[in-house]
Amino acid sequence: MIKKLITLFKLGRKVAKSDILKITTKFQEPPVIIKILFKILSFSFSKNKQINVDNNEGERLSNSLQSMGTTFIKLGQFLATRPDIIGDELSKELENLQDRLPPFSINEAKEIIRKDLGEDTFNSIINLSEPVAAASIAQVHKAQINDSGTIKDVAIKILRPKIKKIFNEEIDAIMLFAYFVESIVKKTKRLKLIEVVFLLKEITNLEMDLRFEAAAANEYAENTKNDVGFKVPKIYWNFTSEQVMTLDWIDGVSIRETEELKKQNINTDKIAEDVIQHFLRHAVRDGFFHADMHQGNIFVDTNGQIVPIDFGIMGRLDKMSKRFLAEILFGFIQRDYKKVAEVHLIAGLVPKQVPIDDLAQALRSIGEPIFGQAVKDISGGKLLKQLFDVTEKFNMQTQPQLLMLQKTMVVVEGVARKLNPETNIWITSKPVLENWLKETKDPLNTINETLKNTTEVIKRLPEFPEIMDKANQALTYLASGQIPQNSNSYTALNNKKSEMVAFRNQSIIGLLVVVILGLLVF
Repeated sequence: MIKKLITLFKLGRKVAKSDILKITTKFQEPPVIIKILFKILSFSFSKNKQINVDNNEGERLSNSLQSMGTTFIKLGQFLATRPDIIGDELSKELENLQDRLPPFSINEAKEIIRKDLGEDTFNSIINLSEPVAAASIAQVHKAQINDSGTIKDVAIKILRPKIKKIFNEEIDAIMLFAYFVESIVKKTKRLKLIEVVFLLKEITNLEMDLRFEAAAANEYAENTKNDVGFKVPKIYWNFTSEQVMTLDWIDGVSIRETEELKKQNINTDKIAEDVIQHFLRHAVRDGFFHADMHQGNIFVDTNGQIVPIDFGIMGRLDKMSKRFLAEILFGFIQRDYKKVAEVHLIAGLVPKQVPIDDLAQALRSIGEPIFGQAVKDISGGKLLKQLFDVTEKFNMQTQPQLLMLQKTMVVVEGVARKLNPETNIWITSKPVLENWLKETKDPLNTINETLKNTTEVIKRLPEFPEIMDKANQALTYLASGQIPQNSNSYTALNNKKSEMVAFRNQSIIGLLVVVILGLLVF
């Protein structure tokens, strides 16, 4: 108990002494009791560090979270995906949170490799470099391996020492704090703070097993092996474990370095189109897509191929979701709002008692404003977001895979338009979606005719998505903020809540003692 209280107190001091409360107050006024608690915890005899007022709130918030280490970085990244909890404005501010920390030493890296892979495998690794990139959970080194007599240039990703233990201790303390907040401020219960923190714990613990990421990269590579102009780095399983992942080293240029790409005579306009088309192809053809395709995770190699990296967050789409995606995008372009509303009802995305004309009217409020704009200025990702915002008012059931898709579409659009501001996502997307519709053997091969029959097709689709592996289940729960009632996760969460109730009953007096002693010591 004492250890948990001390961890909670230290984290509370970190948060209270940061600029977080001032920043978040701009977006939502916290309860008085929280302000008082922060005031107590931030008390110090030393002079407070000056805040850089030249930075905007988003930068200051990101800097505050980053300064507090791995757990808070991951919490910030997670909250960026939950505008339903923190609001759109704050969510957008947190999207720019940089996942960077100082690297750990190469000697520590070697020790982890030796321990996890064994002495013989460790001795097969040649020229292990100093870290070339360091994030909150892991860092990357360049090296060479002896792969069955062939020397290969590889990237080796290594988890931070003791990161799982540190993270779980801190996240349990944050969960305890969330419980105290919910107990004291009753109106916060609707935010499901405990569930939010628990889900973060679940997904991050999966991210801390690099075998899951390696498996995702391997599946992604299998799906895309015949895609011209796109290449997923090969995983070397003999050099991969829970704490170590080894894959091909990429000789190429980051997609964010537009000028360097042009110097190498790479057609950035074509790359912009290819990024969109590959993403959509993987989504609608394979139902398995890279869900974190920001500029830092995309390279162009010496052969002009697009090469993604970092496969910790992947998304899946079931057959119904694929159809839903095509339906809403083309339905809006056709301005057939009643048809889109019908699909929502037939697919079970909104309750059957919702008046179809009212839903169609709400959808019209999304669609009509875009038709006064140039087609190139219409964002598919933003349109999806608006759709989810409106249909939420009609008790639309959360479709986590579609939420993940929407966020990724916005990112991919942004990447493409930085390469070529004139990128037209609708023209670019059309051949991919059209080919997919043809390959699904619809009765008619034109998009317009296919859409007329889509609702009947949906009736015949399976009611439930395909079984997902454990990693992708966790991603689904993360995006939705829900835990299935019969899952192991649900049981674990209830056990955790019971544990916190017992802990609360034992710790109230102890907490007060620790706070008083802490103020005297710190």
